[in-house]
Formats: sequence, C-alpha cells, structure tokens
Amino acid sequence: MKRVVALRRLKASHLQRLREHFEVTYFEEPERQPEAVAVALRQAHGLIGGKLQVTSAMLDEAPGLEAIATISVGYDNLPVDELSRRGILLTNTPDVLTETTADTGFMLIMASSRRLVELANMVREGRWTQHVGEPQFGHDVHGKTLGMVGLGRIGRAIARRALGFNMRVLYSNASSKPELEAEWGLEHRTFEQLLAESDFVCLTVPLTEQTEHLIGYEQCRAMKRSAFLINIARGRVVDEAGLIRALNDGLIAGAGLDVFEREPLQDSPLLRMDNVVTLPHIGSATHETREAMASCAVENICQALQGERPRDLVNPQARPSGFIQPPQDSL
Repeated sequence: MKRVVALRRLKASHLQRLREHFEVTYFEEPERQPEAVAVALRQAHGLIGGKLQVTSAMLDEAPGLEAIATISVGYDNLPVDELSRRGILLTNTPDVLTETTADTGFMLIMASSRRLVELANMVREGRWTQHVGEPQFGHDVHGKTLGMVGLGRIGRAIARRALGFNMRVLYSNASSKPELEAEWGLEHRTFEQLLAESDFVCLTVPLTEQTEHLIGYEQCRAMKRSAFLINIARGRVVDEAGLIRALNDGLIAGAGLDVFEREPLQDSPLLRMDNVVTLPHIGSATHETREAMASCAVENICQALQGERPRDLVNPQARPSGFIQPPQDSL
C-alpha cells in the first residue's frame, strides 16, 4: 500500500477518504514536528496539505515521492521545474475557490471606496458624535470603470459582479477575450491604458518573473488620483514600498489589499493609513470553500497515486513511472 503524508487543513472525513487507499501519516502542526515529518517523507509516495514548503534538499530525502497536492490555487512557493524534472506530479485547487475569492475582491472594492473600515471604527470608538458630513464621504462604485489586470477564472468572476453594478469593465490580459467582449461588453486595453482609465485597478494575475512588482510608484503615478488599487493576487505583484510612497504622495485615493510581500503583515505604514483596507489573506477563507479545496486536493492525490491523470495537474510535463498518459486529444 502506498504511503501519504498529510499536513494541515484536513478533517476526519478527508483522512478517511485517503485511508481507503493509502497508509496515511497526518501532522496537524508539522512545524512542531519537523524531524517526524522528515522521517515520514522518506517513505512517502504522496504529500498533501496547505502552506507547503518544498525544497530540493527535502526532495533528496524523499526518493519515492510521486505526487504533491497543494490545498491552494497558488503554487509560486513550490519548485515546479524541480518537481517536473524529478517526475513528481503537482496539483492545485483552482476551480473551487473562484467565486469566494471574487467575493473578496469585490468586497475590497466596496470597502475601500466607501471607507467601510475607517467609518466602522469611528462608530466603534465613540467618535460618531454628529451627522456625517463631507469629510466622511466615500465614492460611488456603481457606474465607475473597473480595470482587471488578468482575466482568468477569478478575474472573470469579478468582472461579472461589476456588470451587476453597471460598471464599465476594462481588462489587460496576455490574450484577448473577444467572446467576453461580445457577450459582456468588456473592453481590452494595454496595461498602460488600463491604468490611466480605471477608477479601480484590480490585480488577479499569477506571480511570475514578469508580474513581480508589476505595480509600483510609477504605475500609481499613471493612475487617476481618485483611483483605488485592489490586490487579491500575490503580495509580490505590488512593490509595497512604492505603493506606500504613492499613497503618502496622494497619487491614488486608496487601496484594498488581501495579500502582502511579507505575511503576516506587521509594523507596516499600511496599517496606519485610513485609506487602506488590509485583510489577513482571506480570499478563500470560508468554511464551504476550504472544505471544497481539501476535498479537491484529496481527489487529486488519489488520482495521481493510482496512475490516473489528476484533474488539476499543474505540471503535465512530469512523467512519473506508472503514470498513464492519456491521448493528446483528451487533454
């Protein structure tokens, strides 16, 4: 029977599903038992969990590893090329968190423009002593222009929400989407044009060499002074030092951020800015979605270790022994 090491975020039902097919070693808090985890991995065929940290040295000590299932959509923290070279399959959970993460993105648009956190704190702290006047006014969302930087699953889901608010939606993407332009009225723009025209610039791109620090001081300078930056992608897509400088200089009206260059966010000027909404990376953090993500990862690791092509395979170029490659036209 093949062996699986499971880390974090797995309920009894998920572990039971795995144990129907594999010998499972589960670590709820692996950081407290690094030596035990290392011993288990030496004999493991599969690894599943959230917040995975995988290094070449660790892989050297796990010669039998065939597949890794991360309970996340992002995998920029994992050495994909190294895994592929070693023939180790990598899977993620892209579909099940789309709608929830889009909710988070649109929530940040609303909260930033209407100054939700700032004004809620004013009430909570007993500073609401008279009628609200112009100093507390926010900005409308309906009828404004949303610029989507990236139009993948989550980007499209946010755009669909924006249409319900009668927003004009621009997008900058690696490829154009003529079908969405025709059906939804979306408008394709260059990145520079999008920055100049948008009231809200929303980032949903993956973190790559090309997108790291995609937004910094100069890009904020290119935006409207009344515009808001929304980031639900990855923290390093934004040059935080440049963003802080731009906010201090009044180049943009504010920001809504769910991700940061270093997490947890601590002792940052962003935390002291009333026009910045900061969330603790909660894009997919609902009971329903985290359950679905874990279930998806369990199915992926089961398929991978049973010689099937996992539904959410990140690196199809990897070829472990015993892997059944489907005909090309079925991919």
